[in-house]
Amino acid sequence: MSEKGVSRRGFLKASAASLATASIAGRMYAAGSDTIRVGLIGCGGQGTRDLISCVKSTPGVQITALGDLFGDRLQESLRTLKEGLEALKERKELEAEVSDVIRVTPDRCFTGFDSYQKVVQTDVHMVLLVAPPHWRAQHLQAAVDAGKHVFMEKPGGVDPKGIREVIKISELARQKKLSIVAGTQRRHSKKYQEIIRRIHDGQIGEIVAAQAYWNGGDMLGYWKWWDKENRSDVEWQCRSWPWFTWTSGDHIVEQHVHNLDVINWALQAHPEQCLGMGGRAVRTLGNIWDHFAVEYEYAKGVRVSSMCRQINGCMDRIAERVVGTKGYADVDRGVIVGERPFKYEGPDPDHYVQEMADLIASIRTGTPINEGKQVAESTMNAIMGRMSAYTGRALRWDWAMVASKLDLTPPKYDWVAFPPDPVAVPGKTQLI
Repeated sequence: MSEKGVSRRGFLKASAASLATASIAGRMYAAGSDTIRVGLIGCGGQGTRDLISCVKSTPGVQITALGDLFGDRLQESLRTLKEGLEALKERKELEAEVSDVIRVTPDRCFTGFDSYQKVVQTDVHMVLLVAPPHWRAQHLQAAVDAGKHVFMEKPGGVDPKGIREVIKISELARQKKLSIVAGTQRRHSKKYQEIIRRIHDGQIGEIVAAQAYWNGGDMLGYWKWWDKENRSDVEWQCRSWPWFTWTSGDHIVEQHVHNLDVINWALQAHPEQCLGMGGRAVRTLGNIWDHFAVEYEYAKGVRVSSMCRQINGCMDRIAERVVGTKGYADVDRGVIVGERPFKYEGPDPDHYVQEMADLIASIRTGTPINEGKQVAESTMNAIMGRMSAYTGRALRWDWAMVASKLDLTPPKYDWVAFPPDPVAVPGKTQLI
């Protein structure tokens, strides 16, 4: 792990300088070979699961590089990965030998704040960007500069500055004919694709309203909370990243982005303005809230009601409904009710595996796909909803996207004192 502190400006400058010397040989998919070499940046539970999905998606995947802030997390990921692939082998879901898939050697295990630079400088064809969302733009820039294809977990960032950067970098990837697939896996569901196609074909008439929900339980059993103990503020918050706004964006951004992405997809647009509210009824960890409700207004006066909650003991609802003049679509259920009723009963393979299969197919066939802008815009839905709820202010998309100066980046990437911001209080927290 790097012991040297780096300022944000110096961090990016050093990144650009090192990437300028990256090997050209590692930038292109090896024509005539079916092997896809993959690197992972961010070795938490989700990153490890994404690697397993990647291996399941198609033969010929080799995992050759790992990078994470923390060495213990990297080693835990490597152990879990081996166990997961051995289980696939036992169930005859993996033809290759596990040793042929995991080609990670000690000199290709990188830790520290600069570990992502070292991963993209190896000869991987594609990288999985699964570090906490705060680092999405920086890691995407490094991967695209190095000529790597990208799987980028959602969300696309945590603040307007990061979203603007992701959109610019995604355009650069398009120019370089590099693929970017985002972790909004519903876009790769056969069921979702069919219902959205029918919405676009006008089978529920003109869209007049929609609802999006991620109301579920507390995620403490899913994500580990680290006690501070003798850790620095930065290490403690990075290890406990889901519970801090600067690292995760709050759960409306980190989790509810899935449902908001479906709404943007169905409406083929982003909202024009929003008004949000919410709070922290039972949560005691970190500085994020545990519930939000946001009303988004799209063109032609279409209003979308959005709810998300992480509180145990309540009714759960994770769903998307789109309402038209001739009926409505429960997209998550694959059902249309109205003048032209429909229920999807076809195959719907594992979306997490399918998104990887689609990405690798695009690399092998030389037909890039680029989901960078769409996940950035859906993330911006969630960010502006959070900004509105935190401050108690209504805000417009154009202001949030163009004029907002909100940048949650810490002054220095180092294991230093960095007290977390206080929990937001509407009417007192400033709109920036």
